[in-house]
Amino acid sequence: EAKAFVEAVVSKLPSNGLVDVAVAAPAVDLVTTIEAAKDSVLKIAAQNCYFENSGAYTGETSPKVLAEMGADYVVIGHSERRDYFHETDEDINKKAKAIFANGLTPIICCGESLETYEAGQAVAFVGAQVSAALEGLSAEQVASLVLAYEPIWAIGTGKSATQEDAQSMCKAVRDVVAADFGQEVADKVRVQYGGSVKPENIKEYMACPDVDGALVGGA
Repeated sequence: EAKAFVEAVVSKLPSNGLVDVAVAAPAVDLVTTIEAAKDSVLKIAAQNCYFENSGAYTGETSPKVLAEMGADYVVIGHSERRDYFHETDEDINKKAKAIFANGLTPIICCGESLETYEAGQAVAFVGAQVSAALEGLSAEQVASLVLAYEPIWAIGTGKSATQEDAQSMCKAVRDVVAADFGQEVADKVRVQYGGSVKPENIKEYMACPDVDGALVGGA
């Protein structure tokens, strides 16, 4: 199933190199998907990793092993990891550093709950997540990574952030990068929107000046 999915995606990809596309596969399917994508422009991402290359961490995935397998990206900080597995901003920062140390690129997720959103605290909350995740990284590293804004209240709920919500929050994410690393880095970093992205609404999100792409889940 994973191989067929990757082959279907590859068959639809533009060959002009103007768009970066990655499939985030479950750990058990990484070998299959990396092999299926090897002669294409499609990149493969892991859905998570640990922040140590080796040790007694049963059940975790080593970033060093992911690099040896041929993965390109690693998704970290997804709201489900933060919620179900109690991952902290410090954990995510450690993972980002480990991912870069192994020649991979992190896709760092950030986002707020419905309660935080309705309280008008989304910008402050997400800004703190971003600053903490990027702590200690170089400007060059930050310029090369991906930040994915995913409002928790719009993931798998059928609710979608408005175009205005997506633009304002992705701009807020970019503004944090500008404040911490400078405007040149902020202009280079890729900021994605994720949260009930579908064929019916992708165009309006991509029309936003601060939305560089999409983190797509169950569309």
